[in-house]
Amino acid sequence: MYIIPGHHHISMVTKNAIENNRFYRDVLGLRRVKMTVNQDDPSMYHLFYGDRTGSPGTELTFFEIPMVGNTHRGTNAITRIGLLVPSEESLHYWEKRFDMYNVLHGGITTYANHPAMKFEDPEGLQMVLLAADGEKADHWEAWEKSDVPAAHQILGMGSVEMTVRRLDKLASTLVDMFGYTKISQNEREAIFQSVPGQVFGEIVVKHLEGPSERPGRGSIHHLAIRVKNDEELRFWEEQVKARGFQSSGIVDRFYFKSLYFRESNGILFEIATDGPGFTVDGDVDHLGEKLDLPPFLEEQRAEIESKLTPIE
Repeated sequence: MYIIPGHHHISMVTKNAIENNRFYRDVLGLRRVKMTVNQDDPSMYHLFYGDRTGSPGTELTFFEIPMVGNTHRGTNAITRIGLLVPSEESLHYWEKRFDMYNVLHGGITTYANHPAMKFEDPEGLQMVLLAADGEKADHWEAWEKSDVPAAHQILGMGSVEMTVRRLDKLASTLVDMFGYTKISQNEREAIFQSVPGQVFGEIVVKHLEGPSERPGRGSIHHLAIRVKNDEELRFWEEQVKARGFQSSGIVDRFYFKSLYFRESNGILFEIATDGPGFTVDGDVDHLGEKLDLPPFLEEQRAEIESKLTPIE
C-alpha cells in the first residue's frame, strides 16, 4: 500500500489579492511562486506562496473573491494552519516582526506538543508558527531573496487543524483509508501523522458540536495531501470510491493532477501529485512575476486579464 508523504498545499479565500500579496510576501517573507487564475472560474485570481520553487508541502494558495462576506466560525471545517519555523529562537524573531507590522498574535506557548505562537492574517485566517527543531521535508528550499533571514524563514506547512462533530468518522478516513498513525487522543482532540514522527504530515482533529462554519474571507477551502505520481493518484481514486465517497475524478491542473472528495463531516480533501510543478511554464528566477495560464486557458488571456485588477 502507498503512503501519504505529507501535505501538498492548502487553499483559502481572500477578499483582496493586493492586500493578501502584501501580507504573505512582504510580512511573512514567502515567495509568490505562481500568479494564475481559478481554473474553474478564470475571473478570479489563484495565488500560490511557498518556498523557492513552491515545493509540495510549502504552498499556501488563495482564491480572490472580492464580493465574499465574513466567515462565521463553527464546526466541520479546517480551522487552523501550522507553519514551521526553524527553532524556538525563531518564535522570538517573529514575535518582534509581528509587533513591527501590527499583526495580531498571541504569546509563545505550545500547540500539538510543539513550541508555538498563534497569529492571524488581516482577514482573520487562523495560523500558528511551530518550532520545527530539525523537522522539515528534504526537498524544501529556502528563498534567498526573502526579507526574512534564512535562520528564521517559514519552512513549510506543519500541523493542520480540523474541527468536526464526528471525530470518529474523520479518524476512520485518515487511519483506515489513508494509513495515518494516531499519535495521541483524548475526549476533545486527536493527532494523526501520515509519516510517524513528522509534523509536515500532521493533522490535529478537534471535536466541537454546534452549527457548521459558514465560510467567507479568511476561511480555509480545502487541504491537499501529497502523492508522488499518476499511478498513486489512480490507486487513491479507487480507495475513495471503495469507501463510498463521491469524488471529482482525476482533474489535470497542469501544475499537478488532483482528485477531490468530502469525508463524512464535509471536510474537503484534495489528493495532488508532486509534479510537474510550477517550473513547467516558467524558470526558477522569475516564478510568480507574471500571470501564468494553463494551455487550455491561454487563448482566453485577453478576456481574463481584462477582468483582473493588477496586483502590482
